[in-house]
Amino acid sequence: MSGQFEENLKKAESYLKRFRDNVTAHYVNGESFAGDSGRTFDNLTPVDNTSIGLVAEGSAADIDRACRAAQDAFPAWSGTSGKQRRKILNRFAGLVEQHAEEISLVESMDCGQPIRFMRAAAARGADNFRFFADKAPAAGNGLSLHQDEHLNYTKRTPIGPVGVITPWNTPFMLSTWKIAPALAAGCTVVHKPAEFSPLSAMVLAEISREAGLPDGVWNTVNGFGEEAGKALTEHPAIKAIGFVGETVTGAHIMRQGAPTLKRVHVELGGKNPVIVFDDADFERALDAVVFMIYSLNGQRCTSSSRLLVQNGIAGRFLAALEQRVNSIKVGHPLDPDTEIGPLIHPSHLEKVMSYVDAARDEDATIAAGGVLAGDLGPGNYLRPTLFSNATNAMKIAREEIFGPVLTVIPFSTEEEAVTLANDTPYGLAGYVWTADSGRGIRMAENLEAGMVWVNSENNRNLPSPFGGMKQSGIGRDGGDYSFDFYMETKNICIAHGTHRIPVLGR
Repeated sequence: MSGQFEENLKKAESYLKRFRDNVTAHYVNGESFAGDSGRTFDNLTPVDNTSIGLVAEGSAADIDRACRAAQDAFPAWSGTSGKQRRKILNRFAGLVEQHAEEISLVESMDCGQPIRFMRAAAARGADNFRFFADKAPAAGNGLSLHQDEHLNYTKRTPIGPVGVITPWNTPFMLSTWKIAPALAAGCTVVHKPAEFSPLSAMVLAEISREAGLPDGVWNTVNGFGEEAGKALTEHPAIKAIGFVGETVTGAHIMRQGAPTLKRVHVELGGKNPVIVFDDADFERALDAVVFMIYSLNGQRCTSSSRLLVQNGIAGRFLAALEQRVNSIKVGHPLDPDTEIGPLIHPSHLEKVMSYVDAARDEDATIAAGGVLAGDLGPGNYLRPTLFSNATNAMKIAREEIFGPVLTVIPFSTEEEAVTLANDTPYGLAGYVWTADSGRGIRMAENLEAGMVWVNSENNRNLPSPFGGMKQSGIGRDGGDYSFDFYMETKNICIAHGTHRIPVLGR
C-alpha cells in the first residue's frame, strides 16, 4: 500500500465519521431536517458493501415541505439582482475548491469511482458554478427586434421553483451542472440525489448555507424515486424537472409531470458508437477508445460502449485493445493507481454480469474480463470486459450495460458504419476517428446523436449544448441552453403610435 493510498484512507475515514455517527438528514429552508416519518435506509460503500451510515428516507410530506420552502423563497431570490447572484455563486465556487478534498474522498467511498476522476470532478463542480455565476447578470437578456411602426424586445424571467433529480455515477459534478444554472437564472431548487450515493449532496447543501444562499433557495431531500421522486415530479409548486438517469425512469417522470404541465429536461441513456476507420491515428484512437468506456468504471452516459472498427485494421486494433484492457488496474477507489473501482451496488454488478451470460448465449467472444476481481475482497469489483465477434443485433450491442464493458463490431464501408451506428434506440453521443476531414464532417452530420466528437474523446465545452436525441433524452444543458430551460421568454411589443389600427363597428 502506497503512502498516498494510506493517507487517502485516513482522511476519508475522518470525513466519513460524521456520516457514520449521525443520520444524514434532509436540508430544508436552511436547516437540517430529520424528516416526518423517521424512516432511514443504509448507505453502503461499494468498496466492501458495509454501511457508511444511515440516511433519512424522504416522504411525500418531506418533499411537500421542501417545495413550499422553495416556493416561499422564490420571489426574493428571483428579484435578487444578477450581480448579487453572481457574487454569491462565485463565493460558492470558491468554497467548493476549499472543500474539494473532502468532496472527492467522500464521493469515491460513496460511489466507488477512482479518486483520480473524483478529484477532477470536484474541480469541474467549482468550474460549473463559476461559469454560470458569471453569466447570471445577463441571464435575463433577450433580443431587440425593430419594425417600422413597432419595437419588439424579449426578456427572460426565471420559471419558478424547480426539481433536480441526479444520478449515482458522478453525483457531485452532475448536481452542480444542473443546479448552478438554475440558481444563476433566479430559480429556487429542490434536489433529490440518488439513494445509492447521497453524501456529497449534503456537503453541497452545507456549502450553500456557507456561501450565503438565503433560506429556502436550496433544499435537499433524500429518498427513493417511488415516493420522494414521484412526489417531487408531481408537486404543483415545481415548474420544471431536470433529471439525469436511465430512460425508463425518464419516461415515468414525464408521465408524472404531465398533469401539472411541467417543463421536463431528461438526459437519459446511451449506446454510443465510437467509429474507427482504417486511416485513423491508431494510437490516439486506441487511447480514446479505452478511456471512453473504462474511465469512471464505465458508468457514464456518454461512454463509447460500441466500437465499430473498419475491417482493414480490425484484427490489429482488437489485439492491441485486448492487451490494454487486460492491463487496466482494478482496485480500491482511494488508491491513486486505481483505474477502475467497484461498481456502485451489488444489484448493479449483478445486472452488468448478466450481459456476460448474454454474450455467451449469443456466441460472442469474451476477449477479456467478464469475471469478478475476487482477490479484492467483498466489494463490487469486475474485471474490465471486452466482447468481440459480435453483431449489432445482439443484446450486448443494443442495451445500455452501464459498466466497464465494450462490444466490438467490424464494418467495411462508411455507409455501413453510419447504418450500424444509427441502428439503436438511443442517440446521445458518437465518436469518429479518421484522417479524412471530409469523411469526419459527413459522419458527424449523418450520425443520429445529439453530440459528435471527431478525433477526440468526450471533451466538454461549457457553453456548448449537451444532450441527446431519440430515447437519450429531451433538452440541452450548457450556457444559454440551460437558461432557456430554467427561464421563460417574454416578448414585449411597443407601438410607435403611427400604425393604422383596424376599425370595426364605427
